[in-house]
Amino acid sequence: MSHWSVGRYSVSYAAMPTARPAAPAPADPPAAARWAAEGHRLRLAGDVPGADLAYAREMRATVSAPDLARAADALIASRPADADAILRAAVADRPADVQALWMAGDVASRAGRNGEAEALLRRCLELAPGFTSARYAYALVLNWLERIPAVLAEADRLLSDDPANPLYLHLRAASLARLGEDAASAEAYAAVLAAHPDSALTWMAYGHALKTLGRQAEAVAAYRRALALEPALGEAWWSLANLKTARFDDADVAAMEAGLGAARPDDDRLQLHFALGKALEDSGRYEAAFGQYAQGNAIQRARLAYDPAETTGQMRRTKALLSKGFFAARVGQGCPAGDPIFIVGLPRSGSTLVEQILASHSAVEGTQELPYIPMLAARLGGPARRESEGAYPDVLAALSPKEARELGEEYLARAQAHRKTGRPLFVDKLPNNWAHVGLIQTILPNARIVDARRHPLGCCFSAYKQHFAAGQGFSYDLTSLGRYYADYVALMAHFDAVLPGRVHRVIYERLVADPEGQTRALLAACGLPFEDACLRFYENDRAVRTASSEQVRRPIFTDAAEHWRNFEPWLDPLKAALGPVLDAYPGAPSM
Repeated sequence: MSHWSVGRYSVSYAAMPTARPAAPAPADPPAAARWAAEGHRLRLAGDVPGADLAYAREMRATVSAPDLARAADALIASRPADADAILRAAVADRPADVQALWMAGDVASRAGRNGEAEALLRRCLELAPGFTSARYAYALVLNWLERIPAVLAEADRLLSDDPANPLYLHLRAASLARLGEDAASAEAYAAVLAAHPDSALTWMAYGHALKTLGRQAEAVAAYRRALALEPALGEAWWSLANLKTARFDDADVAAMEAGLGAARPDDDRLQLHFALGKALEDSGRYEAAFGQYAQGNAIQRARLAYDPAETTGQMRRTKALLSKGFFAARVGQGCPAGDPIFIVGLPRSGSTLVEQILASHSAVEGTQELPYIPMLAARLGGPARRESEGAYPDVLAALSPKEARELGEEYLARAQAHRKTGRPLFVDKLPNNWAHVGLIQTILPNARIVDARRHPLGCCFSAYKQHFAAGQGFSYDLTSLGRYYADYVALMAHFDAVLPGRVHRVIYERLVADPEGQTRALLAACGLPFEDACLRFYENDRAVRTASSEQVRRPIFTDAAEHWRNFEPWLDPLKAALGPVLDAYPGAPSM
């Protein structure tokens, strides 16, 4: 008898039938179809809670088994723990019940247990390949797991049965964008809009794709079309502001203020505050602009669980573990490939400019901010590791040479999906990887590492007035920003001491003052010959996804470096948190 265990779900295959059942017929087909369509409509409109409720009602109309009906009722009544308990028992009792597997996978995903959800839904589809609702749920889980090539494959399969479904078309377009297939993504969004021109969120997503491609005028038009459909759509206003080169008129300011006066979700309100702050800053009304930035940051900060003490603690544990002796004992281990160039630091530090310079070299491809190093770090520190090995980064000490090599190879395999040109080197510019330099050195010892650094007040305040899509929880509070910057400087100084010369540092103000000299030094550190094209980086028409996408399509300019001075009267909490790091810049305080 074989046994299958997935998280909390445990299944015996003793009596598992070998024949594959067809997709289950709903108990109430018209109601199931109606609720599935409503769920798709709400998800396409961005109403995820509403969509989840509609999908729960679809489940209720689909199932006939009494226990599955009770589980669906529990979901509808916002009792997911009860539904989870019922479904665990159902899957254990009936391991070939595809409806139970579907529902169990959906509930596990709602709880954030996407590893369990993936296994449950995969088994469901092995038994019933034509179960469309389960396939769509599976595609979403793969998306959360960052398995984007697989998401695209599932989207294509869904579209083969329902080629005009706007949600499946949207899923395909978003997957193409995340894989760096930006032109194809823009075409896919245009196809959605041709059939469904009244979707504000799709116009906004289309604008994002156009912005990435450098088609700024068309991006602005797409964002404006989204706002014509939904005038208080905060993300569309912020997307216009985030172009950095767009300017708002008095009518725009009035429209944003009207949006803030209405009852809007927090997502809209906080992005309206950030966009309005940008409009007021551009008009020289700095105190009012700071007030808007502060309100937007306050909303987002209240929604996040960021604790600066955790970052400081991880930094200190990393310094304590990763000594000269640690690395000396591991010479020759890890994956020997030297393909990646990691650009680390803080967001808004000039890292996109450094990437654009490198990506203008004939041997280097720019990809994007890849999530794979933090993903590997999270997995190493997760419950799958033996408790005796401790938390990350302490688990690095327990990695065998084989594990270190395999982790490096896994990173390269995941990054491969983003490499399109065949160039031998590629850039991963996720700034947060500064916290994982030790992991990078352990699993990819021949990778290049570049630290992009900017004046702490300029860098931190630029981050404070930036609403990030995800991953920068420290940036919504001036004190947290200062502590984060100080922790980053301390850890990079440690690596300078234990791995001398391993990290090449680019100081933003020096790069702006002496582009050629700093570019030559950067290329030499990466083992690359100088090429004139790197000084004409603004002629490179590659896709750029970060907040600096429009700025790096122009020659280097110096005016942005001192913008923070307009807000200096309100930056005392930031200065206090930075402490001696502020005076030591561009160096580091004595350790």
